[in-house]
Amino acid sequence: MNTYTKKFSLVYILLFFFVPVCPAAEYTLDDLYKLALERSEKIKISDEDLYIAERTKDKAMSLLMPKLSAVGGYTKYKNSYMSGGAYSQPDDATSWGARLDQSMSLSGREITAFKISKDGIRKSSYDLFAVKEGYMLSVTSAYYDLLRAKKIVEISKANVERLTKHRNAAATRLKIGEVTKTALLRAEAELSGAQSELIRTDNNLKLTKAVLARVVGIEEDYDVKESPQPNEYGALIEDCQQMTVDCLKEKANAERAELKSFNIQKKMAEDQVKFTRGAHWPTLAIEGVYSKRQENPETGNLIRDNLFAGVKLIFPFFEGGLINAEVKEAIAKKRQAEFALGDLKKSINVDVENAYLDYITQKGVLKSLEDQLAFAKDNYNAISKQFEFGLANSIDVMDANTLLVTAERQLADAAYNYQLSILKLKRSIGTLLKAVLSVK
Repeated sequence: MNTYTKKFSLVYILLFFFVPVCPAAEYTLDDLYKLALERSEKIKISDEDLYIAERTKDKAMSLLMPKLSAVGGYTKYKNSYMSGGAYSQPDDATSWGARLDQSMSLSGREITAFKISKDGIRKSSYDLFAVKEGYMLSVTSAYYDLLRAKKIVEISKANVERLTKHRNAAATRLKIGEVTKTALLRAEAELSGAQSELIRTDNNLKLTKAVLARVVGIEEDYDVKESPQPNEYGALIEDCQQMTVDCLKEKANAERAELKSFNIQKKMAEDQVKFTRGAHWPTLAIEGVYSKRQENPETGNLIRDNLFAGVKLIFPFFEGGLINAEVKEAIAKKRQAEFALGDLKKSINVDVENAYLDYITQKGVLKSLEDQLAFAKDNYNAISKQFEFGLANSIDVMDANTLLVTAERQLADAAYNYQLSILKLKRSIGTLLKAVLSVK
């Protein structure tokens, strides 16, 4: 190896070890909300639904506007003819003109269709709000799943460290004859189990991280950090200081975007019945035409300029029962909308009650598990000391360690479930997205 190659290798090694590595992006829950609103395909699909509804209104508006059209033509004849000293057919002729048409049902169907299209925009807006709010809850759930998985990995690592320390202590005491070999074997078995559990929890962490990345739309490496508890965003439910189920249900009936959307859908179904019945009414059609014609040579009956207007009234006397069938179909869809609205109200009431009870449960469980963890830590520390002085056996240590690990995991689950239950309650009454947007 020559001198140049040695220098190049040395520089490469130095660059490899000392060039700073860009840290992975770190997101809070609010950051994830913002990214999800910008990148989610489901939200973009709902955005397009709103755009389509706006274009539907434009189409309905076009029916209220008159139609203006222009036409031009050129005709070349094979021969020209004369009759009585005047041409009866020219060699060629050129014509052009403009036409204005407007038709309107006497029932005002076109106006009704325009009102339905405007309601469709409002409905799509509420649908978009509901999709965003539901997606925010998905982001929240995936976020807390990742935090929970990270916490479980930390607990598993601490468990491996404790069991490694206990295994070493058992090996030392075996050498001096204070314990039997079964104590060491038990410690080795527990340590192996803890190590396999650490591998499982670490893989679960990678999976939950991938799930959150998919939900939010993150492609690069990233990490998450704890956000302030949802309570810090303000009062849980501003209009329900007593936090009763009935008050929460009333709040949900006033705030849930899905209910607002279904109310509009019911109104649209009622207007659709009116629109369909309007087909029985006559249609008034108005037309105005201007035309101009040039011939070479000019014929005797040539009219160079022509301007006329007309009015027609069209009565639908018989259409084979089509209109009656369409009216009955519209009435049936109206009943469907009423039934769907009633069913949704019942489902939302159950959703609110379920979210409220889950919130109360998690709030009550959290304090008990905090106390349980404190007792489990003190118990493990005491048993460990007793084992060091020969006052406790290996089984006592294993039992104390199992109790400690169980308490740590249960508290981690309860802590994140409690924070998630607050946001689920907000979602159930329809205020989650407002809370999210107010934080930004």
